[in-house]
Amino acid sequence: MSVESAKIDSRKKRTTRVRYKIAGNKERRRLSVYRSNKNIFAQIIDDVSGVTLVQASTLDKDFRRKPGDPFNKDTARAVGKRLAVKALEKNIDKVVFDRGPYLYHGKVKALADGAREAGLNF
Repeated sequence: MSVESAKIDSRKKRTTRVRYKIAGNKERRRLSVYRSNKNIFAQIIDDVSGVTLVQASTLDKDFRRKPGDPFNKDTARAVGKRLAVKALEKNIDKVVFDRGPYLYHGKVKALADGAREAGLNF
């Protein structure tokens, strides 16, 4: 097993462990987060029907960053706020936070705090 495949396996284990604890919740949707080095993506998923209901990211057309703009906690917080506003328009106010394989700090925590500030409950 190479080092790269070991990293992928451990990432999948962390994701599965986190998702196992929150899956199967019919009254709450799942707020899933994906973070790359340059962007952050968040979506609210209905696990019963397997459909993405709302999404927001740093690559959205009306939010896109200019070249050279930093990707920092403030940007992640703004994405969380935009996601919460879109969710509240669709009458989604209670979600379960799925951090995936990422630790709950830094940009992931900032996204969650932004969503809470805008009115999502989790």
